[in-house]
Parts: sequence; C-alpha cells; structure tokens
Amino acid sequence: MGALVETDGGTRILIDTPPELRLQLIAAGVDHVHAILFTHDHADHVHGIDDIRALSVGGHGPIDMYGPPDTMERLARRFPYIFDESIRPLPGTSKPEGRAHSIGPGESTRLGDVDVLPVEVPHGPIMVYGYRIGRLGYITDAKELPEKAVKIFQGVTVLVLNALFRTPHPTHLSVPEAVSVAQRVGAKSTYLTHLTHHTGHAELERDLPAGILPAYDGLVVSVD
Repeated sequence: MGALVETDGGTRILIDTPPELRLQLIAAGVDHVHAILFTHDHADHVHGIDDIRALSVGGHGPIDMYGPPDTMERLARRFPYIFDESIRPLPGTSKPEGRAHSIGPGESTRLGDVDVLPVEVPHGPIMVYGYRIGRLGYITDAKELPEKAVKIFQGVTVLVLNALFRTPHPTHLSVPEAVSVAQRVGAKSTYLTHLTHHTGHAELERDLPAGILPAYDGLVVSVD
C-alpha cells in the first residue's frame, strides 16, 4: 500500500514504502521525492524501504521521513543502516539514506509548498495515521473513523479510503463500512484502496454508490 502526491508547485511526497516499491516507481517514472510519510510500520507498508536507495543516491542526499513517533523509532531500530549517518557504505557501494522525524497527531507540518496534517485512526488495537494534504484525504488500515477525524477530513474533494473485504474484519473497514464513512466525510470523489483479489474491480464498481470508486495500481487522480 502506497501513494505518491505531487503538488502544482512540484513537491513530491511518497506515502509509505510498500514491497515492490522499486517496480512501482519505475512504472510511474519517479526518480526523486522530497519527503516520505509513514502511516504505520506494518510490513505491507514499509518493507520496500530499501528501494529508496534509488531516490537518495546520486546527490539527492538523505530523504526526510515523517510519521508517528513509535513508528519512526521502530524503523530506526529495524533499519539502522538507513538512518544512522555513522554507518557509511563501503567504497564503490551505496545505501539508502533517510532522516527520521516524529510528528504528533494533529501536528501540521509544512513540506515544500503544502501543509500535511496527520490524523489518528484506529487500526484494531493500535492507532495509525491518516493524512490530510490540502484537499486530499488519505486513510489506510482504519477500522473506523471517529467523529473527530470525520470533521478534520470534511472539506476534502478527494478521499482515499481503505476497504478490505465485503464482510466485516477486526482491523480494517469493510466495503459497506467504508461507504458509510465516505458518505459521512462527503468528498466529491472517494477511491477505495487496500482491496484484495477476492473483490472483482468491475463487480465492485457496479455495486458502489455514485462518487465512490475502486482504486487500482497506477491510478492517477487530480485534486481540485
């Protein structure tokens, strides 16, 4: 699970570093980003982190990475060669390089020409971050959206929202639950993500209400 946000001013922000990140970056023609946001540190959201090597080498330097304090602490322990500047690559080799920054929920951060607001949402027994970036709302791995979070995301024109199965799940929104959340937020367009191969795209698109669509790999969306 990952996404790339690019502003009119040219700021590029990568959300999460999922497995097979290198292939996704190549397919999208992306050779640099200005920052990376992490929602949480589950494997399907971070285990492509070594692939940022292609983004940080060649004079680009360490990439600033932001996320929940506990997530950034665990990433620094699990991947010290990325974050510890004292660990240098051998001559003739390279390593991915990043700078870890912890941000608290509700702590707006300016990245390039856009403000990024992290929003806590429950993912089963833990809390993870969704992000509001201008008129874009991005929420993944949520089980529900508390009323406080709903109010923060109201006013976005595009909402990206997780929906795992059609049936209930203990840590993720189901498709019916995601539809209900989307209607509470009221974005002009909502794209359901984190779908599985158990959910056919055409069938789901047919069954969803107007303004709510299933996302897919390589999808490009313009945000007003």
